[in-house]
Amino acid sequence: MIPEPHGGKLVSVGVADAEKALEFSADQRIMVPEGARIAARLISTGVYSPLTGFNTSEETDSVLKEQRLPDGNIWPIPVLLQVSEPDYQGGREGEEILIHDCNGPVAVIVISEKFQIDLKEASRHIFGTTDEKHPGVSAFMSCGGNILAGPMRYVFPFEFPFQSRILYPGDTREYFRRKGWKQVTAFQTRNIPHLGHEYIHLKALESSDGLFINPVTGRKKSGDFGDNAIIAAYDAMQAHHYPEGRVLISPITYEMRYAGPREALQHAIMRKNFGASRFIVGRDHAGVGNYYGPLDAQRNCESFEDLGIEIMKIGEASYCKDCGKVTSITECSHGPSSRIRISGTDVRDIIRGGTAPDSMLLRKEVLAAVRSVGQQFHA
Repeated sequence: MIPEPHGGKLVSVGVADAEKALEFSADQRIMVPEGARIAARLISTGVYSPLTGFNTSEETDSVLKEQRLPDGNIWPIPVLLQVSEPDYQGGREGEEILIHDCNGPVAVIVISEKFQIDLKEASRHIFGTTDEKHPGVSAFMSCGGNILAGPMRYVFPFEFPFQSRILYPGDTREYFRRKGWKQVTAFQTRNIPHLGHEYIHLKALESSDGLFINPVTGRKKSGDFGDNAIIAAYDAMQAHHYPEGRVLISPITYEMRYAGPREALQHAIMRKNFGASRFIVGRDHAGVGNYYGPLDAQRNCESFEDLGIEIMKIGEASYCKDCGKVTSITECSHGPSSRIRISGTDVRDIIRGGTAPDSMLLRKEVLAAVRSVGQQFHA
């Protein structure tokens, strides 16, 4: 069945007319990092339910130490409004302020609290490391430890990439109800689909009414696939290979943190809010480099019995030369010498015109679609 939203209710924050921003004087305006706009949108549309604003010190402490909010709801990564020293000093508790970035007004919030955090200590909890070579740690620390907390009153309209194709939790829940889907499996990705992904997707559909593919668009680390490439690739899969009427593809603008186990749990909660009853967590989900073990993300998600969404684990898929197809080790008895691992490096080599065995790894339609876009990778 479609699960209840996390915390029992989908959060919804109203959208203000652009003229509302004119009511705020210069000293009532605070410049925020790019990620704050994304967080504000996710809060306001219910993706981050039950949050109604940016986390307080009590909430942050509880999330860092327990992966739960003070009310007991699971929440693994604090959603923090990090501001400059002058804005931190100028902000007054109880004041209604306008937050904005270089693209204009973001939201109106009420400052409920000002506090500071130890960035290294927070990083140890969130990322399991303080190494600034980790892209998530680097981005987090660069924004500083001055925090403003408080609920959002309004958000301002803004067109994210592929905005016309983005569905939020209220939309997807209605879509699933209209289709009669009761068992929905969700899959998040920041990559183009290879045959290993297709194998996982079709396996999920064997026991699901529908598959919800939620590709991440927005800022990612250098070398990740670009937004246009990801969407083009999935459009090719939808047109040529997925079973008709069984797969919903809708992007989401989200800032990847590469926080491994904690971020996998965050991703599961987000898809629960979208209305999915299961979420696929792969090996090294949301990981980067060698910071996390291959099964750490799955273990963290499974450690919370009250999560409210089933975690679906499928063994790593690879191409078996003897079977002549992609299988998992649970379905194929052939040894390692018969198997070709499907690696991200090989897939990127194929896109760049390398000599990897593309027929074993990528659909020809996907390869053509990705090669047809201008910027295939983030710089």
